[in-house]
Amino acid sequence: MEKEDKYVLITKRLLIAGAGSLLITGVLCGLTLIGVKHFFTSWFCLQCGIIGGFVSIKQRLKDMQEDELTILSKSWASVLMIPIYGGIFSLVLYMLFISGLLKGALFPAFFIPKFGCPPVHTDMFALFWQTAPLTAADFAKLAFWSFVAGFSERFVPQIIEQLSTQASDVGKKPSK
Repeated sequence: MEKEDKYVLITKRLLIAGAGSLLITGVLCGLTLIGVKHFFTSWFCLQCGIIGGFVSIKQRLKDMQEDELTILSKSWASVLMIPIYGGIFSLVLYMLFISGLLKGALFPAFFIPKFGCPPVHTDMFALFWQTAPLTAADFAKLAFWSFVAGFSERFVPQIIEQLSTQASDVGKKPSK
C-alpha cells in the first residue's frame, strides 16, 4: 500500500472513530440532561480528551515515517489507543483540578459539595453528580485543558512526575 493510501485510510478511521465517539458521548450526555436534568462533567472531560487525541494523531500524520503509517493503517486498535489515553489523561487532570493539587488563575475552579464527617456513600454520589465548574469561564478552561490533556501525550504524565517529585521531597525533609 502506498504512503498516500495509508494516509487516506488512517484519516477515514480517525473520522469514523471520532464521529462514533462524539455520537456515543452526545447520547450519554443527552440522556442525563433529559432523564435527570444534569450535565455529567466527567463525560465532557473524557470527550474533550478523546477529541484532543484524534486531533493530535491527525496533526502528526503528515510527518510520520512509513513504518508508523503502516502500523496505524493495519490496526484500528493502534488508531484508537492515543485518543483513549487522551480521554484517560483528561479524567486524571479533572481529578487533579477538583482535588486542588493543580490550581491557579489558568485553571478552572469548581463547586464541590461538602462531605459529611464521617463521609457516607451519598457524599460520593454528590461528588460525581454535583461537582461542576463555578463559572462559564471555568467551564471553558476545563474544556481547553481537557483537550490539551488528550492532544499532548506528555502533558499529564509530566504533571504526575512533578507532583510525585514534590511528594518525595516533602517526605525527605527532616521534621522540626
